[in-house]
Amino acid sequence: MTAQAIHRLHLEAFRNYDFLNLELGAAPVILVGENGAGKTNVLEAISLLSPGRGLRRAAIAELHNTHIPPEKPWSAFFELHGKQGSVNIGMGRDPESSLEKERRLLRIDGKTAKSQTALADHANVIWVTPEMDRLLAESAGERRRFADRLAFALDSTHSTRINRYEEAMRSRARLLRDNMMDDAWLNALETSMAHDGIAIAAARNDWVTHICHHLNDDPHPFPRVFVTINGFLEKYLETHDALDAEQLFKTMLKQNRETDAASGTTTTGTHRSDLEVHHVTKDMPAHLCSTGEQKALLISLVLAQARLLSSIHQSTPLILLDDITAHLDEMRRDALAQQLLALGGQAWLSGTDDSFFTAFKQKAQFLSIENGRIKNT
Repeated sequence: MTAQAIHRLHLEAFRNYDFLNLELGAAPVILVGENGAGKTNVLEAISLLSPGRGLRRAAIAELHNTHIPPEKPWSAFFELHGKQGSVNIGMGRDPESSLEKERRLLRIDGKTAKSQTALADHANVIWVTPEMDRLLAESAGERRRFADRLAFALDSTHSTRINRYEEAMRSRARLLRDNMMDDAWLNALETSMAHDGIAIAAARNDWVTHICHHLNDDPHPFPRVFVTINGFLEKYLETHDALDAEQLFKTMLKQNRETDAASGTTTTGTHRSDLEVHHVTKDMPAHLCSTGEQKALLISLVLAQARLLSSIHQSTPLILLDDITAHLDEMRRDALAQQLLALGGQAWLSGTDDSFFTAFKQKAQFLSIENGRIKNT
C-alpha cells in the first residue's frame, strides 16, 4: 500500500497568496489560522489535482490574486507521490487565452495534458468543507454532484459522459423551446442521451455497490450509514439489462417531447436522480438528523470512500477536511484522527485552534497561516 502525498506545493498569484512554497513530508498536514487567513485557499489549490473546478467550483478568473496584475496569471505546481509514483504537475491560467474566455493549462512531467481527466491517473482527492454541512438535507443537485465525484474515482470516463449527456439535453431543450420538431435531429440527441444516461446510472450503481462494502468498517463513534441512488433509471437497472434500459429511456424521451417543450425542462433522466443517505443506528433519513449528525454521516461516507479507493488502487487518497472540527466533540475528533492515521495517507485538515488536533501531536505536520503567510509550528 502506497500513500499519495504532496512533497512540494508552489503557488503564485493564487487567491490571497502572492507566492507560496511548501516542502512537506508524507504525514498528515494541519493548517491552523484565523478565518480568512488562507487555509481554505491552500486546500482549494490541492483540490485542483482532481478533474473539475475544485472544492469551491470556482471559475479560472476567480483563482487569481486580485492584488497582482492579470498579465501575471496564477499558477500551481505540485511534486506528488501519486498512484504511479513520483510526478510533477503544473497548472494555471493559459496566458495566451483571453480574459473573456480563459483556459486552464495542465502539464504533467512537463508535457501538456489533453484533458483534466489525466489527473485521475495520478491522484485521488476527496474533501469535506463547511459549505457541505447541509449537503445531506438540501439540494438534490448538490448531492448528485457529490455522488458523481465519488463515482468518478472508480470510472474516469464518468464525468465525460455526464458532460455529453448534459450538452445533448441542453440542445434538445433548445429545439423543443423553439418548436423545431426535427425528428431526425431530436432522435440523434435522444439516442445520445439514452446511451450516456444509462452508462451514468450504471456507474452510480457500481459505486453504491462498492461503497456499501466499506461503510461501517469500524466506524465507531461515527454513525452507521446506508446509501442508495434514488433515480428511475438506476432502479430500473437493478432488475433489467442495459440495452432494455437504454431503449426504454429513449422511448420515454420521445414520448415526453410535448410535455418537455411546455415545461421547459427535461422531465425524466439521470439529471433528476438523488443520493439518499440513511442513519442506520437511528433508522432515520439524513435530512431529518441534526446538523452535527449530518456532519458525522458525511465524514463516515468520506472515510468509506478513502478505504474503497485504498483497496482498489492500493494507494491512499489525499483527503481535505476544511474546518472539520466544527460540530465534532472531543471523542469524534480523536476518532477521526485515529482513522486518518490508520489509513496512512496524507490528510490535510484546517482549523482555527491547534488544540482541536491534539490527537495528531507528533504525528502530523503543523503549519500556522496568517495573512497568506505560512510557517511551521
